[in-house]
Amino acid sequence: MAVTDKIYVKNHRQIGSQLETNIPKGAFKGATLDMLFQGNNLAQLDDTTQERVLDFAEDFLDCDCQSNPYCGCPEEKFMRYLLELREQGMGPDTIVDVMTDDYMVYAYPGDILSFLDNSVRTLEAVEELADVEGDSEMTENARRKKRNLSG
Repeated sequence: MAVTDKIYVKNHRQIGSQLETNIPKGAFKGATLDMLFQGNNLAQLDDTTQERVLDFAEDFLDCDCQSNPYCGCPEEKFMRYLLELREQGMGPDTIVDVMTDDYMVYAYPGDILSFLDNSVRTLEAVEELADVEGDSEMTENARRKKRNLSG
């Protein structure tokens, strides 16, 4: 299960109430994306929620794929965002706080920790495979990224 499956809309019931419908809790669920990003639905949200939804859309849903937002780009961009927060030295609890402040989405810190741990393990595998293949540039790049994520 991808970490984006464990990213939830904060106050999804209140947002659903503003839209006069039920919306799924998952931020990257198709029905959530459909409801939140239709123009007439966006206009029904309070100013703060509207601003966060627009920020989320601008930062993660902006791509040229024909099947946007169902192309996988939003999830990839969000995972990159999480990794960048970690590279800035933030731990799982702080990452959750920042993403909640930035986009009104949240996750459990343990899910973020698992994602970060899996990312480090993946980089270890890339590093070893690149070393076996004799690709010193890739080996060093993976090693540097791993070090940045490990703190």
